[in-house]
Amino acid sequence: MSKTRLLLWDPILAAVLLTRLPMPRLPDAAIKFQARAVWSYPLVGLLVGGLAACVGLLSANLGEGISAGLTLAVLVLITGAMHEDGLADAADGLWGGHDQARRLQIMKDSRIGAYGVLALIVVIGLRWQGLALAGTSAILLAACGSRSIMGLVMAAVPPARTDGLSQGVGRPPWLSAMVALMVAVVLALTLTGPLGLLALAIGLAAAFCIAAIAKRKIGGQTGDILGAIQILAEVTILLVLVA
Repeated sequence: MSKTRLLLWDPILAAVLLTRLPMPRLPDAAIKFQARAVWSYPLVGLLVGGLAACVGLLSANLGEGISAGLTLAVLVLITGAMHEDGLADAADGLWGGHDQARRLQIMKDSRIGAYGVLALIVVIGLRWQGLALAGTSAILLAACGSRSIMGLVMAAVPPARTDGLSQGVGRPPWLSAMVALMVAVVLALTLTGPLGLLALAIGLAAAFCIAAIAKRKIGGQTGDILGAIQILAEVTILLVLVA
């Protein structure tokens, strides 16, 4: 299969990894290019954010709170709550262990602890409120920008484990990560202008703060850390846009 045809499969490959939406069956040759497919992460964000925003618009007459709750429910369902699960595991691991090995062990445990519960309560509350105040443009940029940022962290920070989802996907080429960021930048300028760029920059700074903590405490990033980064970047972008 030609490189061009394989490249066209990248958005599907990214959607298979980042969502629970039904997708066409991938050719076997495409599976090994998961890291390269990072460039299309913001396209998946547009899809996820677009579907959620549509539900928000259709339910707008029910009131801001209910509409935002339904929008949030769609965001969670489409992704199978994988990012929320990552946030909870990352919070438990980074703050619940006394050394690197113990932190990684806690993050791999399916049980949730106090740090994870509190992180979910606070972040979902902020996310719900942000969605209640946000317009369609803000929802689209938050969903797209947060996933482009996730790809950039994958390229910049090495995996902390020798196994797991992040290690299995691999570190993406810098070109793929930068293309993802440029897609988000173009979308920010198109939808929200300079304010969108500011929101994207602050979201990026927040993400790399979390990445720096993970690097110091567990030696790098994991799938849980990346999930936490996506959620926190999304919330940050939303809050900046509605502030």
